[in-house]
Amino acid sequence: MAHPDADAGRFAVRETRARGFAQRYVRVGEGGVPLLAVHGWPESKRIWWRVLEPLAEAGFDVIAPDLRGFGDSEVGPPDDDRGDVVAHSRDLLALLDDLGVERAVLAAGDLGGPVIQDMAARAPERTHRMVVFNTVVLPPPDAGPIARPPREATDYFGWQATEADALAAELATPEARRRYISTFYTSRHWAHPGAFLDDPDGRWGFGAGGEVVAFHTEPFGDAATFRASIRPYEAAVRPELLVEAPLMGPNPDVEVLILHGTSDQVIGPDFDRAAAAVYPHHVGPFRLRDCGHFVPWEAPGPFTSGVRAFCRDLLAG
Repeated sequence: MAHPDADAGRFAVRETRARGFAQRYVRVGEGGVPLLAVHGWPESKRIWWRVLEPLAEAGFDVIAPDLRGFGDSEVGPPDDDRGDVVAHSRDLLALLDDLGVERAVLAAGDLGGPVIQDMAARAPERTHRMVVFNTVVLPPPDAGPIARPPREATDYFGWQATEADALAAELATPEARRRYISTFYTSRHWAHPGAFLDDPDGRWGFGAGGEVVAFHTEPFGDAATFRASIRPYEAAVRPELLVEAPLMGPNPDVEVLILHGTSDQVIGPDFDRAAAAVYPHHVGPFRLRDCGHFVPWEAPGPFTSGVRAFCRDLLAG
C-alpha cells in the first residue's frame, strides 16, 4: 500500500516557458491569496506536498515551482547554464508575470530563502510578505556572535562547490545519486531523527524509511538534474558563475514570519537570531520542536497554522 503523501501524481503539473525553458510547477487554490512556495536543496516542489491542500483550504493560491535544474523543470535555457540565486529569482518573477500574479506571499527555506530574499529586494512591489525557515542568511556585524553549524554537518558544501564534476562522475548511476541524496534526509541530521522513516509500525505495508525517502530522491536519479542542482554551490565560491551578486542584505521593509526547525544541524543553532537581525520587521522567531530542516514536510500543521495566522488580514480580503 502506497504512502498517502508519497504520490508524485497527486497534483497536476503545469508548465511555463517564460524564460526560454520548461519550468514546471503545481498550483492549488487558484483564485486565493497568491503564495509562492520555493523549495531548496536537495528538494523539489514535492517538499510542499503536505501543506498544499491545507494552505489552499485556508484561502491561499499556492504556486510551488521546481527551480531550473530541479524536479520536473529543465536545467535552463539552451544558451544559459547558470544556476545561481539571481537566475532563480528572475525565473520566478517571470513565472509570476506569466500567471498574472502582481503580488504574492513568498515562502521558502534552504536555497529558496536567498532566492525569495533577492526577489523581495529586487521587486518589493511584488512581495506581500515573506515566510522563511532554515535557510541561509547573512546577519549584519552588529547582530552579535552567531554560532556556526558543526563542521561535520557542512562537509558536503566543499564537495559540491569545488569538486562538482568529480562528485557527479563518482555518482555515476541513478542508484548512487539517490543514495547520496538520501543521506540528507536520514543520516546527516538535517531532518529530525525519524522524520523521513515512514511507516515504522508497518501501517502502510512497506519497510521503514523506504517510500518517503524514495519519493524525495527520485528526481535526483537523473544525471543532468543532479549536476544542475549543485550549480548554486559552485556559484557561491566562483563569482564568474553569477548572473550578478544576489541582494541579501538586511531588509527592513518587508514583514517576515520566521520559523526555525531546531533539530536541523546544518543551518546552525542560531538561525532564529540571525534571521531576526536580517529581517527587523519580523514575527517570531518561532522555534519548532521535533522538526528539522524540511519544515513544511516535517511540521505541516504548525507551518500551515502559522502562515494562516500571519496572513489572516490578507485572507480576510
